[in-house]
Amino acid sequence: MLDNLTQRLSGIVKNLRGQARLTESNIQDALREVRLALLEADVALPVVKEFIAKVKDAALGQEVIGNLQPGQALIGVVNRELTKLMGEHNDALNLAAVPPAVILMAGLQGAGKTTSSGKLAKLLREQNKKKVLLVSCDVYRPAAIEQLRMLAQQLDVDFFPSDASQKPQDIALAAHDFAKKHHHDVLIVDTAGRLAVDEAMMAEIKDLHAALKPIETLFVVDAMTGQDAVNTAKAFGDALPLTGVILTKLDGDARGGAALSVRQVTGKPIKFVGVSEKPNGLEAFHPERMAQRILGMGDVLSLLEEAQRNVDHAAAEKLAKKMHSGKGFDLNDFKMQIVQMKKMGGMSALMDKLPAQLSQAAANAKVDERQINRTEGIINSMTPFERAHPELIKASRKRRIAAGAGVQVMHVNQLLNQFEQSQKMMKMFSGKGAMAKMMKGMAGKFPGMR
Repeated sequence: MLDNLTQRLSGIVKNLRGQARLTESNIQDALREVRLALLEADVALPVVKEFIAKVKDAALGQEVIGNLQPGQALIGVVNRELTKLMGEHNDALNLAAVPPAVILMAGLQGAGKTTSSGKLAKLLREQNKKKVLLVSCDVYRPAAIEQLRMLAQQLDVDFFPSDASQKPQDIALAAHDFAKKHHHDVLIVDTAGRLAVDEAMMAEIKDLHAALKPIETLFVVDAMTGQDAVNTAKAFGDALPLTGVILTKLDGDARGGAALSVRQVTGKPIKFVGVSEKPNGLEAFHPERMAQRILGMGDVLSLLEEAQRNVDHAAAEKLAKKMHSGKGFDLNDFKMQIVQMKKMGGMSALMDKLPAQLSQAAANAKVDERQINRTEGIINSMTPFERAHPELIKASRKRRIAAGAGVQVMHVNQLLNQFEQSQKMMKMFSGKGAMAKMMKGMAGKFPGMR
């Protein structure tokens, strides 16, 4: 996510050394690098000019205090200005309305309105404990209504049926009436998109807005379209009283221009970002955290929040006790760790939120998502007895497990060796003097350690 921008901005720190104060002369080259990085990221030119001017004003004359190097001091200024550029804080949804609170989804075809509607419904149900109803008013795109119905079923969210023979406004009003009678807290209305902004589309969605009087009107836009995303958002903002933006496909956007431009150009806050295709791949947008990610500092807060939501705390506590005792750690526990990681979006999602140095170290260690999936497949091919007693898995069992998982016997051997090493590490962590024993064990393996 935003890799190109992160790499360019991270390199600035190295270029300012040995200065006691940030001055116009010693930050000139650094600011040029920042300007080029933003332009390459497809950030709108007026936004770049204003941003550079603000960074320069804030940085000039700033003392380099303590152990900070000038490059680090400048990055601190860039971090603060990036946060301001994107909105300073998270703008949460306003659901303070007589139920149902109506959320109207607008945007072009292919931007991800339908999937974002489903993801938002899931998020509101799980995190805000709201009873949500989904409805599709897209009577033009083939199978659009069916797509949302299937998504609602998959996510276990209520769905109001409609069909292509109905008028969008009639569907919306009927859904609103149903939501009111059945005590839904929120009604999410998915609307039709077009391939470009046109008068007919704008007239239709204006009529829907007038009929429903939504408390939130969210513009859904594909981050990968860069500058076009910002221009389209502005066109919709001129036609509709938008309350916020959802940036989709941010996980595939290596540039980041839309994320940095859309707030400044439209005046509308980014409320959510799409970070994966998975049902839980919609996150509240926090400008300060995004700024830190762009500058290679990671997003540990979001990582902790995700762990709080998705990790099975009872299972984690049970595993911690096993680690402390050094007994009973088996392949069921090994698999549980994989499942917990997948709930948090998998290895790639975790690495994206780590600070750049840690993320790079993990990448250098060649942690492969496919290898993790293969490991889970091998464990699934074992019997419960074999998972609990891996030491009993010999040649004939290995062949059967390999065949069941669709891998070679050597892959089963690799997993068992890896598990054996994990068991040894657990025993090092257990009991009194665990750290001393672990250091002693490491001293025998690494030259120079005593």
